[in-house]
Amino acid sequence: MTTLSNIGSIKLVECPRDAMQGVLDFIPTTLKIEYMNTLLKVGFHTLDCGSFVSPKIIPQMRDTAEVLDHLDLINTSTQLSVIVANERGAKEAVTFDQIDFLGYPFSISNTFQLRNTNTSMDDSVNTVRSILELCHSNDKNLVLYISMGFGNPYGDEWNAAIVSDWIGKLSNLGVKFFSISDTVGISNQESIQKVFALITKYYTHLDIGAHFHTTTEDWLIKVETAYQNGCVKFDGALRGFGGCPMAKDDLVGNMPTENMVNYFGIDQMGLDPIVFQDAILQADHLFKTYL
Repeated sequence: MTTLSNIGSIKLVECPRDAMQGVLDFIPTTLKIEYMNTLLKVGFHTLDCGSFVSPKIIPQMRDTAEVLDHLDLINTSTQLSVIVANERGAKEAVTFDQIDFLGYPFSISNTFQLRNTNTSMDDSVNTVRSILELCHSNDKNLVLYISMGFGNPYGDEWNAAIVSDWIGKLSNLGVKFFSISDTVGISNQESIQKVFALITKYYTHLDIGAHFHTTTEDWLIKVETAYQNGCVKFDGALRGFGGCPMAKDDLVGNMPTENMVNYFGIDQMGLDPIVFQDAILQADHLFKTYL
């Protein structure tokens, strides 16, 4: 097991929403609730638990409101996050007291922004402004997922400076939380190093994490490189289930949470090892049943 000097500062965001949203067979609401209540006991920093994107786009998460109303939040310090794709979804999400964070996918690829939210980048900036106002008025925080944060397969220009510049522009609007997203799993050691070396140098006042999609062979180099270049917040999903349905590749899934836990050390991270193992078993049964 790797020994790390600032291990106590590592924040893990568990993403059952990202794991579930591409599953075609509808997972019963009762099973979602049971699984997420187990995850709430593990000790994760944040649970990405639902979606207020149109059910026509993500039908699997159409029961998010019901799930939220049945989560046991009394004995947990884990915060809750949901994804939104427009102002309409944000207006609905902010009505739930349980929610701490609204996540919005902001692509630095205009091609993917159109593909993912059917809006241009300019329109997306206006959406960010609107969602920020809603968050401020309802005691929520906005997390921007910087889609295509480590490269672009669509031919749009990409480099680390573009990532950094967009974080600067968006933070000037008032955004404090970011997750650099490896949307199609094309990040490598070089791109990760360049991005995090740059943004951790200039944006020490912001909370910036990594949302990697990965193959089973590449997970370690991605986590290790990001960590060595200043990243201390990571998104994952147990067993690596899921990924982005708008950029689907069956060989690329979410960053497996259990791999990161083994790398950073479960005891030093304050996670409950018994509940964590129970959550892994539930994930195996749940996703292998409905995938």
